Amino acid sequence: MTETHSDLIIVGAGILGLAHAWAAARRGLRVTVFERSHTPLGASVRNFGQALVSGQAPGPMLELAREARQLWVALAQAAGLSLRQEGSLLFARTEAEEALLVAFCAGRGQALGYRSELLRGAALTELYGGRFAHHRAALHGLDDQQLYSREALPQIVDYLATQLDVRFHFSTLVRDVTPGHVLTTRGRFDAAQVVVCSGHDYQTLLAGPLAALEPQVCQLQMLRARLRQPLELRHAVLTGLSCVHYGAYADLPEAEAIREQIRREQPELERWGVHLLISPTPHGELIIGDSHAYGSDASPFNAEAVDQVLIDLAQHTLGGELEVLERWQGVYGCRGPGPFSITRAAPGVTAVLMHTGLGMSVGPALGERVIAELFG
Repeated sequence: MTETHSDLIIVGAGILGLAHAWAAARRGLRVTVFERSHTPLGASVRNFGQALVSGQAPGPMLELAREARQLWVALAQAAGLSLRQEGSLLFARTEAEEALLVAFCAGRGQALGYRSELLRGAALTELYGGRFAHHRAALHGLDDQQLYSREALPQIVDYLATQLDVRFHFSTLVRDVTPGHVLTTRGRFDAAQVVVCSGHDYQTLLAGPLAALEPQVCQLQMLRARLRQPLELRHAVLTGLSCVHYGAYADLPEAEAIREQIRREQPELERWGVHLLISPTPHGELIIGDSHAYGSDASPFNAEAVDQVLIDLAQHTLGGELEVLERWQGVYGCRGPGPFSITRAAPGVTAVLMHTGLGMSVGPALGERVIAELFG
């Protein structure tokens, strides 16, 4: 078999592309991955690295997240990734947020087997030596995991290349995809199957089939910061604002009281699509975000007012003052026909796209399912 022929060609080295490569390589298939940048730089490394189960909507996303959890454990062991498994803490700051968490635990959480526990009273006060005692309650998501994406994705690439013989071509643009072939800036390559994981780029490849999905782009404002009062945070942190954003909670009747309170007291949170997420890095820093602005393209301009809202929310949640180290813009594809799409663009050509920011949570399982369907 020549260097230019593979069983599978993958376009894109974000978490979806790498998940498909891993699933195929484990089956003994010859895999080639093309990425136009010199290293993964898209949604997968710009966001939080949270692999959440507890926030997923009932149905396909919850099923995928549960499958992905075990796959992340296996991949972390094989590739030597630093995988935090302490779970997440979703803090209720108001009576309305606490009421939703209570209702979730007594209803949907119990009925659908979400592994979580509600912390109040002494259990809340004892967290981190009382650092979070100013909140009313916390939902501890026991199955939630977290990686530091900036380091984890290059580690996965190295593992796939050195241990599973996946061939990578970085700084290589794929110009065209047709059944059995891809045309790149390094020449033409052939494969039995081509999977396009192009993130929020809907124009370079398969523009016609992707346009039919009516996708959009979501722009996020993100920060990396350090607490001036040391806190060895081990959990991913969320607040009750996430209860009106994540599918596990957003359609519960109690969520409307939270929305009404936001509109009455802080309407800018709804206007800017702000809900607080905090991820600790292995280096004692925190990734903080985010806001949500939707459109056909991501504006290059960040609003300082949005960053300040995020900083204020994080400082109140963590009970300490932050020093901002870095600011950047996150981006992901959104608002397609569902949380993800699998498009058969032509014989042997499949496009797999996320339409939410939950690629880390479900990516390994989605890759496994697609490869199993394509190759058995």
